[in-house]
Amino acid sequence: MKFGFNIRLTGLIGGLLFLAAGAGQAQMNKIEFTEYTLDNGLHVILHHDKSAPVVSTLLHYRVGSRDEEQNRTGFAHFFEHLMFEGTNNIPRATIDKYIQEAGGSLNAYTSFDETVYFFQMPANEMPLALWIESQRMGQLLVDKKGVETQRSVVKEERNQRYDNQAYGSLFEKMCSRIFEGGYYSWTPIGSAQHIDSAAISEFQDFYRRFYQPNNATLVVAGDFDDDLAREYINTYFGQYEEGKDPKRAELNMPALKGEQREKIYDDKAQLPAVFVGYRGPEIGAEDFYPMSMLLDVMSSGESSRLFQRLVSQDRIAVQAAASPWSFQQSGIVAFIGVSDVGKDIGMVEKTIYEEIDRVIAEGVTEEEFQKAKNIKEAEFVQGKKNVFSKSQALARYHTYFGDANLINTEIEYFQNVTREDLQRVAKKYFGKDDRVVLTYVPASGGENTPPSGSGE
Repeated sequence: MKFGFNIRLTGLIGGLLFLAAGAGQAQMNKIEFTEYTLDNGLHVILHHDKSAPVVSTLLHYRVGSRDEEQNRTGFAHFFEHLMFEGTNNIPRATIDKYIQEAGGSLNAYTSFDETVYFFQMPANEMPLALWIESQRMGQLLVDKKGVETQRSVVKEERNQRYDNQAYGSLFEKMCSRIFEGGYYSWTPIGSAQHIDSAAISEFQDFYRRFYQPNNATLVVAGDFDDDLAREYINTYFGQYEEGKDPKRAELNMPALKGEQREKIYDDKAQLPAVFVGYRGPEIGAEDFYPMSMLLDVMSSGESSRLFQRLVSQDRIAVQAAASPWSFQQSGIVAFIGVSDVGKDIGMVEKTIYEEIDRVIAEGVTEEEFQKAKNIKEAEFVQGKKNVFSKSQALARYHTYFGDANLINTEIEYFQNVTREDLQRVAKKYFGKDDRVVLTYVPASGGENTPPSGSGE
C-alpha cells in the first residue's frame, strides 16, 4: 500500500528539489464535474474525461491518525491494509485478483487526516470497482484471521520504511515535539505495540465509527455513462443507512517552549544530517500560499537559495532543501541539510539559519518571486492531467473545504500573493525560539559515539 508520509530520504529530497519546467503563465481548461449526496450522506462527484477508455474510482474517508487514541495509534493505517482482506461476499485475499484479472490496478494511502482507496480500471469494468468499494464500506471482514494477518504486514512495513531506514525516526521525533500533547504528535504508521495489544472488538468499533457513508466522498472520473454510474452508485452504496457522525477530538496545540534539540546516533546513516522544524500553516490557510512559494524560493532546483549556498558555493552539503508538511489543522516547515564528507554538520545548520535570516531581513527578489509563481502555476496544471490526480483533488477539496470547485480556482490564491507576503510569513513562523532541531550522526562516527540507536 502507499503510505502518505514515507520519509525515505532519497524520495523526500528528490521531491523537494523539483523544479517546474518552463516559465510564463500556465493554462488549464476548466474541469467540469457534477456532485450530489445520497440520502445516507455519501457525497458523490462525477467527472467525465473521454481522453482514454479508463475510469478511476476513489473513495475518500474522513479518518486518519488524528482520529486515534494516543494509546491506540496506527488504527487508520491498519485499516488501509485490512480493507484488502475480504468481505461478507468477497472471499478473503481475492480483491487484488479480481481487479488484476479485469485489467485494473488498485491501491490506498493513509495520512493524518484521511484514508483513501482507489481503483483504475478499463472503462467497462467500472461496475466491478464500485461493487468492491461498496462491499468494503459496509461488509468488511473484521475478524481474528484478517487482523492477525495484517498485524504482521503492518509491522514489517514499519520496519522497512522507518526502523531500517537512515534518518528513519525523523518524522516521528519531529511531530512528537512540534505537536506535543495533540493528535498530530503521532504519525500514521503508528506503534507496533499498540496494534499488537488491541483486541478484535477495538478494530470492529473503529470500523463502525468511521467507515460510514456519511463520512466519505466518492469520486468517479473518466470515460463512463452518467446514468449508468448513478444507477450502480445508488444500488451499491444506497443500501447502507447513515451512520452517527464520528466524535472528533479538539486539536490541543500549546505554544512551543523555546528551541528543542536532540542528537540521534543512527547506525543506518552514512552522513550527518540536520533537520530544523517550525510549526507551519495548515492547508488552505491564508499563510499557506505564500509559505509554499517561499519554500520554492529556498529549495526548488539548483538555482534555489539553499542549494546555491550550501551545495554549490560553500560545498558543505550534498543535499539542502525545505519542505512543508501541511495537514488539515496545522503543519510543519522543515529545513534539511545533509553534510558533505568531512564537513561540520554544525556549519550546515548555521548556514541554513543565515539564509533564513536573510529572507527575514531582505525578502526575496522579483526574479525569485516570479520563478515561484511559475512553479505554482505549472504544478497546478501538471497535477491535474490524468483522471486519478483529478479524482484526488476533487475529493480533497470537497472534504477539506466543502468546495470541489477549488480544483479550478485555487491557483488564484497563489496569484494574489505578493512579494511582501513571502517576507511576512518568514518573520512570522521562523522564530529561533520556536523550532525543533534534530541532528543525526552516523553511529560509527567516532570512538565516543554512544551505542547504536541511542539519543542525546
